Parts: sequence; C-alpha cells; structure tokens
Amino acid sequence: MAIDVSPVPQPTRDAAYNNGQAVPSWTETFARWTEESAVIRARHAATMDLPYGPGERQKTDLYPGTDPRAPCLVYFHGGYWMRNAREMFSVLGEGVASRGWSVAMPGYTLAPEASLAAIVGECSAALDWLAGNAAAHGAGGPLIVAGWSAGGHLAAMALSHEAVTAGLAISGIFELAPLADTYLDEKLSLSREEIADLSPLRRPPVMKPLAVTYGTRELPALVANSHAMHAARMRAGAPGPLLPVEGADHFSILDTMRRPDGALTRALLDLAPELPTV
Repeated sequence: MAIDVSPVPQPTRDAAYNNGQAVPSWTETFARWTEESAVIRARHAATMDLPYGPGERQKTDLYPGTDPRAPCLVYFHGGYWMRNAREMFSVLGEGVASRGWSVAMPGYTLAPEASLAAIVGECSAALDWLAGNAAAHGAGGPLIVAGWSAGGHLAAMALSHEAVTAGLAISGIFELAPLADTYLDEKLSLSREEIADLSPLRRPPVMKPLAVTYGTRELPALVANSHAMHAARMRAGAPGPLLPVEGADHFSILDTMRRPDGALTRALLDLAPELPTV
C-alpha cells in the first residue's frame, strides 16, 4: 500500500494525522495510564531517572526483571515528538514483565527545543547507555526496541543500533513528507534533509526482525504507513510480520501490551531470542 505524498489541502492533512480528534477519549486513557504508572514507578524508585546524557529529559527509567538474562524491552513513547513523557507509560511494560523481562523507558528532549535529528540521536545515546550499564542494574539481556506513534518511528530508526536485536513498531510514522505544512510542522520544522534522512521508508531496511503493528480502527494514514513499511521490508527480504490488531484504535492498541496474553505482548515474546540453557 503506497503512501500518497502529493499536495492536499492543509485541513485535510491536519485531520489525517490528528489522532486525538479521531479518539476524543484519549485524555481519559492518558490520565488512567499516568496514575497507574506512578504506582509502578514508586516500586522501583532506585532505578528511576537514570541519566544517559546531560539534558533534563535525557534520563531512563529501568525496571529490572526477575530473570537478568531475559530480554530488556526499550520503549520509546509517542506524542509526535513534541509532547508526553516516559513517566506516563510505565504500565505498558506489565505484559513482558510478567514473563521475567526487564523494561527500560528512555525520555528525550521534545520539539521544538530539539530537532528530530537530535531526538533520534538522543535515543541512540540512551541505547549506548543501556548497552553499557543495564546489566549492572540486573537487566543484562538483549535489547528489543519498541515504540508507539512517533515512538514507532524512533524504534524503526533505532533498529540499526548494534546493541538492538529486534523491534516492534506500533502505529508508527515511517514517511515524514506528509507531515510538512500541517499543524505538526509548526513545532517540528522539518527540513527537506530531515525528511529524506529520517524517514525509515527512505532508508535501506535493517536486516533484523521488526514487527509492524497497527489497530484496524486507526486513521487511514497510520494504517498506510504500517503497510508501506512492511511492504518495503518484504521486498528487501527483511524479517518481521505485519500485525493488525482487530478493533483497536490508536490508543487502545497499547492496552494489549499490558496483558500477559495481549497481542503486542505476544508479538514481543515472538521477537525474543532463545535464552541459553544453564
């Protein structure tokens, strides 16, 4: 499924990527996640706010699993690179944590304070830090990246990091050109160079497993992004499934990461390499 990058009226472009307008209940969902995440963070106070860089948001929350050899899920939050925070999403690690996994949730500087290129660089720096330091905190397993919405873009970009073994891109943005001249670009200020260099669809596919997933009730533009990303990887022979989540919208899809038997939990478990026998 190709992504149409031809000019269309700005109101149409705005609506095509306005997930909050499409799902008005998102504010209640975020309030619930934030409240429940605060309880989880309080249980892991010793490994919260670990700095990977000098910036205020350049910190990661680390939730060591019960099995230090198990994979560590590295989750990048969404919010069109300009809003939200890692502290809101701690609940999303519950599914894999029930299987002994560790979970890391890095933050990053938001636009317009940081350019998209700088944000991608910060995510790479967070992975550098985790590769060198997570084991000392009880999270020594392989790193599997995941991200939702803008975080899906960041996860796809992070797949090439040498410490990453696989990834899960949830409702991601993989072609940046349609975002130009929308309300989003008021803060993103995307340059032609950034669109060319930072659109995962324009980069050579990384030959590591990447599961691409979306909700069947997503906006068509988001569905098209996922289909196009998976198709490009298929053409190149890159591994990883396309996983539509039936009945899920842009926000409810994340609840399937919380359940041990949820669709996204299963997708992550399927990405995990075999653990060595003792």
